[in-house]
Amino acid sequence: MIRWMFVIFLALIFISWFSPVLQKFGFGRLPGDLRFRLFGREMFVPLTSTILLSMIASVIAKYL
Repeated sequence: MIRWMFVIFLALIFISWFSPVLQKFGFGRLPGDLRFRLFGREMFVPLTSTILLSMIASVIAKYL
């Protein structure tokens, strides 16, 4: 259980580091990525980008 929490924590750190680079390639602006304002704060839910990145990661993991 602790190992999975550590992996998820590291994945979130890497995603936050690489998010500006990924946005230059169009991730975060795909159809299905939700942006909305709630109580004066902008919320962002990257549904399509998350699915696409997980498919890329699974293909890489399968062939390495």
